[in-house]
Amino acid sequence: MTISAQVQTSDARVLDVSFDDDRIKVEFDDGRGIALPLAWYPRLLNGTADQRGRWELIGDGEGIHWPDLDEDLSAEGLLRGAPAAHWNAT
Repeated sequence: MTISAQVQTSDARVLDVSFDDDRIKVEFDDGRGIALPLAWYPRLLNGTADQRGRWELIGDGEGIHWPDLDEDLSAEGLLRGAPAAHWNAT
């Protein structure tokens, strides 16, 4: 038996962002929380802890902006598990 569910990603809004040594962790207003490899986001990976800690919401949580690192990530992209456009797996 196959069970499938469609999860809406476009309605979720970012509430909080944190980091550990290897991951970015994002909490959303619908109760979801995710952790993704920091290596997928080279600008964040190469930034200092202070630079990563200076983030601001885009709009009412549609995304996250790091002014010191010139990085923007959308809530929808994070929930899809999409690496940064400038990420290279090689």
